[in-house]
Amino acid sequence: MDSQHQHFETRSVHSGVAKDSSYNSVITPIYPSSTFYWDDLQTTKGYDYTRSGNPTRTGLEQNIAALEGGIDCRATCTGMSAITAVLHMFQPGDHIIASDDIYGGTYRLFADVFTRQGLEFSFVKMTDAANVQAALQPNTKCVWIETPSNPLMNIVDIAAVVEIAQSAGAITVADNTFLSPYLQRPFEFGVDIVLHSTTKYINGHSDVVGGAIVTRQKEHAENVAYLVNALGLGCSPFDAWLVLRGVKTLAPRMKAHQRGAQALAEMLDAHPAVEKVYYPGLPTHPQHELAKRQQKGFGAMMSFDVAGGRPAAEHVFKTATLYSLAESLGGVESLFEYPESMSHASMTLAARREAGITEKTIRVSVGIENPDDLVADMKQALDSI
Repeated sequence: MDSQHQHFETRSVHSGVAKDSSYNSVITPIYPSSTFYWDDLQTTKGYDYTRSGNPTRTGLEQNIAALEGGIDCRATCTGMSAITAVLHMFQPGDHIIASDDIYGGTYRLFADVFTRQGLEFSFVKMTDAANVQAALQPNTKCVWIETPSNPLMNIVDIAAVVEIAQSAGAITVADNTFLSPYLQRPFEFGVDIVLHSTTKYINGHSDVVGGAIVTRQKEHAENVAYLVNALGLGCSPFDAWLVLRGVKTLAPRMKAHQRGAQALAEMLDAHPAVEKVYYPGLPTHPQHELAKRQQKGFGAMMSFDVAGGRPAAEHVFKTATLYSLAESLGGVESLFEYPESMSHASMTLAARREAGITEKTIRVSVGIENPDDLVADMKQALDSI
C-alpha cells in the first residue's frame, strides 16, 4: 500500500525503517560512523560525512515528513537549533511577526540574539488575526505561529494568519511541538514550514533532545538542507535512532495523554483554589471552537492560575507526588513547572506580564499515568493549601 494512503499509526511505525538490506533488521540500525568511504572519486553509497547526512537520521526525517505531509524534513540536534536554522533564511532588515506568549527560549532567541544580526521582530496577541494585519510592514518576511501557545494555551487561527501573510508576500512558520502531527497538521492550512522540538511528544520519553524542520516546497527544502549542513546543526545518529524509536508509539501515547489531561483540567476548573484553567478542551476556553475545527484533539499541555500566588504554587510543587518539578514536556511522565522562574525566565518581567504569565501560573505536562491517580494527587495538593 502507498504510504500516502496509510493511516497515521501505520506510517509512524513503518516510515523510514527499511535501511538494512544486509541483515533485514526490522528496525532502522544506528550508523554511528562519522564518515563513509567512496567507491571512486565520483561515487558514494549516498553518504559521505555524518554532518551532511546519515542513514539513521534520514530514516527519522522520512518518518516525520510522512507524518506531517511534507516533502522533506531535516532533523536537528535540538528544537532551538531547528529555529536557529530557519531564522538564517532571512536577511538583515527583514521583519518577523510572532505571538507575545511564545516559548521563552524562542522569545530570547528572537529578541536578544537575532536582533543583533539585524532582524526585526514584532510580538503581538495573535489570537486576534487583525493584530497580525496591523503589524505588517513592507519588510515583513515571516509570520511565526505557535499554537497552542506556551504556556497559556492560546489558539491561533492558522488559516486566517496564513491568508494575511500570503497577501503580504511573507512565509509562515508553525511550531507544532505542543500537539504533534497526530493532533495538528499545519500544512493543511497553508503553512510553509513546520517545526518541532522532537525532545517532546515525537520522542516522548524524556531521554533525548532534538528538533525537526519540515517543508512542503522544494525551494524551502533545499535552503533548509543547506543551512542545517552549513551550520552543523544535524541530529546525531544515536539521538535520531532514539527519536525514531519513540515516534512509533506517538498515536497511542497521545490518546493516553489526552485522556489524563481532560480529566485533570475538569477537576482544576471546579477546584476553589484554582482561579483559571488554560486548556482548549474546556468549553470555557475562549478558542474552544477554533481548537475543535483545526485540531484533532486538545493535547495534554495546560496551565492554571492558583489562588494565593507564589506561596500557593510552591506548596503545590512540594506536595504533589506524581508530578516532577521540571522543565520540558511531552514525556510519558507528568511534569509541572513555574514559567515565572523556569521556562519563561528568559523573558523580561514586562514581557511576561504582557503575555499574561504571572506568579500564579503553573504549567502542566500531563503524562500517560492513570487519570484517576493524576487527578487525586493534584487535588490533595490543592486541598491542602
